[in-house]
Amino acid sequence: MRLHFLGIGGTLMGSLAQLAKQQGHQVTGSDQGVYPPMSDLLAAAGIKVHEGFSPEQLSPRPDLVVIGNAGLPRGTAAVEHILNSGLPYVSGAEWLGANVLQGRWVLAVSGTHGKTTTASMLAWILERAGLHPGYLIGGAPKNFEQSARLGSAPYFVAEADEYDCSYFDRRSKFVHYRPRTLIINNLEYDHADIFEDLAAIKAQFRLLLRTVPGQGLIVAPSDDEHVNDLLLKDCWTPVARFGAEAPKQRAPTDSGDLWTAQHRSCDSETFDVCLNGVTVGRVAWPLLGAHNVSNALAAVAAARHVGVPPETAVAALSDFAGVKRRLEVIAEIGRTTLYDDFAHHPTAIRATLQGLRNKVGNEEIVAIIEPRTHTMSLGALRRELATCCAPVDQAVWFRGANIQWDLDGLVAECVTPARQFSDVEQLIDWVKALPERRRHLVIMSNGRFDDIFEKLPAALQGR
Repeated sequence: MRLHFLGIGGTLMGSLAQLAKQQGHQVTGSDQGVYPPMSDLLAAAGIKVHEGFSPEQLSPRPDLVVIGNAGLPRGTAAVEHILNSGLPYVSGAEWLGANVLQGRWVLAVSGTHGKTTTASMLAWILERAGLHPGYLIGGAPKNFEQSARLGSAPYFVAEADEYDCSYFDRRSKFVHYRPRTLIINNLEYDHADIFEDLAAIKAQFRLLLRTVPGQGLIVAPSDDEHVNDLLLKDCWTPVARFGAEAPKQRAPTDSGDLWTAQHRSCDSETFDVCLNGVTVGRVAWPLLGAHNVSNALAAVAAARHVGVPPETAVAALSDFAGVKRRLEVIAEIGRTTLYDDFAHHPTAIRATLQGLRNKVGNEEIVAIIEPRTHTMSLGALRRELATCCAPVDQAVWFRGANIQWDLDGLVAECVTPARQFSDVEQLIDWVKALPERRRHLVIMSNGRFDDIFEKLPAALQGR
């Protein structure tokens, strides 16, 4: 078949395009501004990508158009052409469920934070166990050459996003996935552009829980009140827990299994994995932060459900290299280390920066943040943004073109010394003028950030 992916630069759509290519389809796509790592992955797969959403890109006529959810409302030229021409179309999530996941044992990773990293861990554990799983990950896992592959085993690891499917299907993507093994990492308010409040998000998770069979498994934190609320009311599946201690209020289907981390180093680069108080192995890896320890426990628990011994899973995690754009070192210039971090939510920002603080001690940390996601750009989490930088010495806020509120109040309320810029060149000049000392610069954005990831290292090299 000839398939065209509208919105191919998104993490889901780009990965779906790679899966379609692996199935033998002729694949093309289009989007507004495709940037690394997805642009590199699509190029490596030999997939032609058009800029913009012109109807001319749909010639020759495709057999099916797969439509993403980002920036593709009614009124988009390509969408109107599809409807007027009677072209067959489907959302990305529905295409995945019907054409890839049908008949497979799906291990889905959901939650507000940690989906990409946890899904990457889980896929790597199954790979090291010799299961050669299929997977679809909303990022670029460093242990694999691709962000998605079909695999040869019955197992498929899917990052399960709660964002909606498309302009014509407002349900969360994950309702199409039908998992047998489900991880729920955590649950907070996010996606302010489509969800009015946390209750609206919970309603979608309730739909997801109703798709997990009674002989499946749900892996959930023991201390997340919102996840616990879901499991107390809407769960028909055994639940394994991860966290410091057993939940204060058990769900009716709690299995009694509790995964914990013991003897954790201050930066979480080493820790023991324990099941019901018994140590099954020790992880030593390059990742930082307590949040990644929780991700690891969830991945080990999910892998055990498909028969991977915990000892094998722990050994695999010690070889886990992480995911691109998750506190990734992009340059070391003199006494300055530069990092790239995806930074999609204030809670994730704080967890990442705290992990780095635990690692580097009293060395200076400067966070350079573009609050670009839909939720942050709308100003829905202003109070949380003012406190999420507590672990750093200075916070620099960048007001990009899509940010719809004044950052002056945020700078004034920030719990650490802060300033703002709306011009990247001025921001870079400010960084260049900082006094020479040991310093960690963490650039935090889910977008290209006016190419600061290339411009700032080049400027510091020439200082």
